[in-house]
Amino acid sequence: MKMIIGRKPVLEALNSNSNISQVYILFGQKGSIIDAIIIAAKKRGIKVNQLSVEKFRQINSDKNNQGVIAIRSEQKFYKLDEIISESKNRKYPIILILDSIQDPHNVGAILRTAECCGIKSIITTLHNSAPMNETVVKTSAGAIEHLKICQVHNLANTIDELKKAGFWIVGSFLGKSKNYLEIDYKIPIAFIVGNEEKGIRKLTAEKCDYLVHLPMYGKIQSLNVSVATGIFLYEIVRQQTESPQHQ
Repeated sequence: MKMIIGRKPVLEALNSNSNISQVYILFGQKGSIIDAIIIAAKKRGIKVNQLSVEKFRQINSDKNNQGVIAIRSEQKFYKLDEIISESKNRKYPIILILDSIQDPHNVGAILRTAECCGIKSIITTLHNSAPMNETVVKTSAGAIEHLKICQVHNLANTIDELKKAGFWIVGSFLGKSKNYLEIDYKIPIAFIVGNEEKGIRKLTAEKCDYLVHLPMYGKIQSLNVSVATGIFLYEIVRQQTESPQHQ
């Protein structure tokens, strides 16, 4: 059992047919989103309980819960072949790979950006990575409910399978790499971003078809990984959507 915390994440979960068993609302909460949550829950036959401050805090004491909590079953994860199969629905599919990203706030922010870019599939490493917990769900603002997430033990083998399926592997890399604007992204892409401090691992980088970086014009030589991911993804989508063959 897991909790979804916050008004928008709960509403997105209800609208995406996630396996919600219960919704709790702090007594006295009002507004259009609260009304939408109640309506969405009733349509699905999900019980909504309005609780006193004391009882609500017994369930969750997070000051940022916005007075709304939903209870659901464990996060659903997809198999690699399901991720690859889903990608075939687009002319130029994009799969985003998270290599050992450990901060759940970063993961949540990346998932939110990815969903806004129209990306459907995420692959994340199982070890040395942030769990898909309540913080990730809340930070993603409900985006996680619209994404197919696959967790893998061996990223190197996963890359090999993606290559067999026709994907080109592009990695964000601060070492010897190309300016991200020099790449033609009108191809099936699996894009890899790495750990907050170390970036993508050496073996991962060696398996990439292209390594790219964002040029830095200030004194600080790196961006937060969620910010950098957003810049990369929007350039990929920009190129692909400008193509007359885009689907």
